[in-house]
Amino acid sequence: MSVELDELDARILNLMQADASIALNDLADQVASSRSAVWRRLQKLEEAGVIKQHTVLLEPEKVGLGVLVFAQVKMQVHSRDSLPNFIEKVRNFPEVIECHTLMGDIDFILKIRVRDVQAYEEFFWNRLSQIDGIREISSSIALTAVKNTTQLMVTAKG
Repeated sequence: MSVELDELDARILNLMQADASIALNDLADQVASSRSAVWRRLQKLEEAGVIKQHTVLLEPEKVGLGVLVFAQVKMQVHSRDSLPNFIEKVRNFPEVIECHTLMGDIDFILKIRVRDVQAYEEFFWNRLSQIDGIREISSSIALTAVKNTTQLMVTAKG
């Protein structure tokens, strides 16, 4: 369920997405509001779950995770046990940084970060493909990130 955001909320959120470490005084200056008003807005947005967490984004190549793989997974059956079992296993793989269920021919798409192609091959054969209920895995290695952002375009409602 979405939250009603006004123009001030939208400006705050867009600036915070660009730099979550921005000082409260600087944030207040940039949105042309008082420090206390901005602080109250931030508290309200956190309580409402709009702000999910404050985090640091790393450059994958700089930390030795230069290979990005997208794996499409088809399950054999959609039984009461197979899908939750797959989800539980995937949640425990640190290499999997995103997992989405899909409508259509593919059941899941995984975004996987690993050191190199050999590391993915090892992960694929020894862990991912060992999950019960998988019928097929199709993997694609990303060559170049044309666009890669975590920023959402936030606008005021109304």
